Amino acid sequence: MINSSLTYYLNKMTRGLLPGVLLCTAIACNNDPNKIRALTGKGNAQEDRAKDVTVIYSEQGKIKVKMYAKEFVRNETAKPAYIDMNRDIKAVFYDDSGNIANTLTADSSRYYTTQGNVIVWDSVHIISRKGEQLNTDELIWNQSIQKFFTEKPVRITTPTEILFGNGMEANSDFTTYKIINPTGTVQVNKGEVPQ
Repeated sequence: MINSSLTYYLNKMTRGLLPGVLLCTAIACNNDPNKIRALTGKGNAQEDRAKDVTVIYSEQGKIKVKMYAKEFVRNETAKPAYIDMNRDIKAVFYDDSGNIANTLTADSSRYYTTQGNVIVWDSVHIISRKGEQLNTDELIWNQSIQKFFTEKPVRITTPTEILFGNGMEANSDFTTYKIINPTGTVQVNKGEVPQ
């Protein structure tokens, strides 16, 4: 008896409440596309964002790179898809023994996820294991040929000299590099200059 009375009361209440809820919903649902875009932002729905990020990349259980950035943006729907790490980035590269091979700092970077290519720009600075330093405005990693290169001016500081040029190619760990158009004075040992 109590169950049937309760059911009757709930049904009666629902019949009276349901049209009122639907009417309020219909009045409240005003989907102005401009207001929606202003709230969500056109590109924001396609981007993942984070601050103060550390990314660790490993192969076969060995850490290869640790990257730090104040700003992280990933857009998998872009053509091509990319990951940006910006504002004071730092990347520490490790060899197979777990020792630091190179350290890179810069302001901004973009990693194209499908190709594996990377562009690093603004105040690019690399310190190699040997203590050599590279400074340039832009550096590109080409995954298919496994080389770094730039067409921008470069400065390479070694323990004995400072080299300048426009453009450079280097292998993956910067143990060998070639300045495309050297500029300035180059120090050579006596007897090393061809006749």
